[in-house]
Amino acid sequence: MDIEGYAKRGLRKGDADLLEKLASRILEVKDISEDSARKLAEAVIAEARATLDVKDDIIASQPCGVTMGAFGVGSRGRGDFYAHRKIAEVIGKTGAVCDSSQMDDSGVVKAGGQYVVVTVDGMHSRLSDFPFLAGFHCTRASLRDLYVMGAKPVALFSDIHVADDGDVSKIFDYTAGITTVSDLMGVPLVTGSTLRIGGDMVIGDRMTGCVGAVGVASQLTARVQSRPGDVIMVSEGAGGGTVSTTALYFGMHEVVEKTLNVKFLEACEALFEHGLIGKIHAMTDVTNGGIRGDAYEIAETAGVKLLFYEERLRRLVEPSVLKMLDTLSIDYLGVSLDALLIIAPRENADVIMKAIRDRGVKIDIVGEVKEGSGAYLVEDGVEKDFTPKFRESAYTPVKKVVGEETPMSFEEMKEKVDRAALHAIQKKERMIARIRGRQQR
Repeated sequence: MDIEGYAKRGLRKGDADLLEKLASRILEVKDISEDSARKLAEAVIAEARATLDVKDDIIASQPCGVTMGAFGVGSRGRGDFYAHRKIAEVIGKTGAVCDSSQMDDSGVVKAGGQYVVVTVDGMHSRLSDFPFLAGFHCTRASLRDLYVMGAKPVALFSDIHVADDGDVSKIFDYTAGITTVSDLMGVPLVTGSTLRIGGDMVIGDRMTGCVGAVGVASQLTARVQSRPGDVIMVSEGAGGGTVSTTALYFGMHEVVEKTLNVKFLEACEALFEHGLIGKIHAMTDVTNGGIRGDAYEIAETAGVKLLFYEERLRRLVEPSVLKMLDTLSIDYLGVSLDALLIIAPRENADVIMKAIRDRGVKIDIVGEVKEGSGAYLVEDGVEKDFTPKFRESAYTPVKKVVGEETPMSFEEMKEKVDRAALHAIQKKERMIARIRGRQQR
């Protein structure tokens, strides 16, 4: 049977109305004939019929009834952190030096006597219509994740997916954003993948993608190494993809320019040039979820208490960025500021800060590590709880409508997510046993 005949076979009695509605929607966005739109609609219905009720439990996904948005996955708050810990459970024990279970910025394995550090960052979804910004900020984020593990970057790789109706120019603009950072820092973009989202019938021009990086290190600066008695230093921050998104979608476009810099990367280079990595216990980047999210993760991972001083943190935010966030009532402590956070013994602080300041980057001591647990913010001399909200600070008009508060059903959702993670682990174990069984025959 030819393709057209197969598509028609997928239709059922009563599908005529569905066919007409779908063909009409296709014509709204695709410049094709009515006959072509009907044929596409028939093919889409046939594909849907073939895949809506797959019985094989390995092939088919088993929904848990909790959506990404409702649980806050990707929103760098309580729900997101919880989901990432479940991802680590699905991965299981890896034998890596540093893996997902440690909630760090990158993964680490040992090879040839050195640490090989690998990371990947997805582009900011709201920058789909601004591919140069998407590529620039995604690349900078990926390199940051290597530097804060104590690794020198050696290569970049990229991935870009553009929907069927997307303009080809997006892939070039995205690549130009990547290679702007690549050229500035001398780290080559060596490989990548370019594909369409969903092939021929994804409506719209949406773009998504990621940039990954590989580095090498002789010693690590993972979060787990934070020690009581250490001080916390933070460099100046002007934000990246998140702040750019805020400026774009609130019409404050002049602020975008403030985010286009490589100060974070320059500060890290200064540490390597002066041989200071060994004087540092831990580093991280103040990114999605802001300092609230980082404080929570570090305290949890290292089993320590972190204390931050609000007035010192505020002074390190780029003035026009801070003014925008204050004007829009966006909590600057809960958004990505793209600042460098360093935890080190107090006696090493001065030499570390001097090296960074000599590169023209501001940095100061903003807190300390103590015995205990949790993260706290000191405001007007009073210690306040500093744990993240359910979502990162609402930084666009749509996010302000969605809100930041924990939904009443969060505990119920967690139980469903737990079951979903367990089901995935069991599926993995069954498939491994099945494949190994085949190999032994």
